[in-house]
Amino acid sequence: QEELEHLNQANEEINRVELQLDEARTAYRRILSESARKLNAQGSQLGNCIEKARPYYEARRLAKEAQQETQKAALRYERAVSMHNAAREMVFVAEQGVMADKNRLDPTWQEMLNHATCKVNEAEEERLRSEREHQRVTQLCQQAEAKVQALQKSLKRVIVKSKPYFELKAQFNQILEEHKAKVTALERLVSQAKTRYSVALRNLEQISEQIHARRLQRLIVRRASPVGAEASPQHAGTEVGVTRGTHLGAECPPADTLSVLSLQTIASDLQKFDSVEHLLGLSDATSLNSDELEEREQRRGGQGHFKHHRSISL
Repeated sequence: QEELEHLNQANEEINRVELQLDEARTAYRRILSESARKLNAQGSQLGNCIEKARPYYEARRLAKEAQQETQKAALRYERAVSMHNAAREMVFVAEQGVMADKNRLDPTWQEMLNHATCKVNEAEEERLRSEREHQRVTQLCQQAEAKVQALQKSLKRVIVKSKPYFELKAQFNQILEEHKAKVTALERLVSQAKTRYSVALRNLEQISEQIHARRLQRLIVRRASPVGAEASPQHAGTEVGVTRGTHLGAECPPADTLSVLSLQTIASDLQKFDSVEHLLGLSDATSLNSDELEEREQRRGGQGHFKHHRSISL
């Protein structure tokens, strides 16, 4: 029941989120089409000044990216310097410990000193590498800023004239980025819900297989159980045709067994278990027990007439 609830909940979430995802994608396509139409109309009004001013805006974009890379490189350099200082302090502590125990040369302090020295060397390499990277991206950022300043001076007139187009383009880009992030988040939610649905479905299949295996095991146990004189003591008093006058044939199955196993399950089990190996140890179905034969011979000899009782064990 718990796995069924998980399955239903995942299914409902998939349907709900997929509906939201379709709406978000439709809105994204609508805004993209509308922005392209408006930008095209704006470009037709302004003319070729847009293409003349485009190198300036492209240079501004590259300068902004270079500035972000410079900030990342600065953070990496600061982290490397901090790790280098911490490693040097560890070396200092290890050296103090070795000097304090110089008379007996404690191997623990020596191992700590070696480890701290390796950490210092690694941190030093990382510090130098991050420092060179920071210098490189800083130089690129300065070059990009200089190019922006030069283009701004040489293309000042067309930049001012094409300003409405690029402002409108920036607004649409921001809106499209927000819708794109929403679409990406909904796609992730759909993927997670489908994963939960698959897990619940696999668990239900395993539970179904376990139930079916237990039913088959019970059927095998019932077929392999001894009958007639070889029955267990708890079933000895119910032997067919001895004293209780039961109907001719096999014992009736318990009512709870009939309630558990449907006719379809029994038919399916019979198709899968058609072996007769369990009948090899049994005598003829119509043969009588030897004890019963002796008892009835004595009755036949002591009385002039007798009532014939027939017992069949299946």
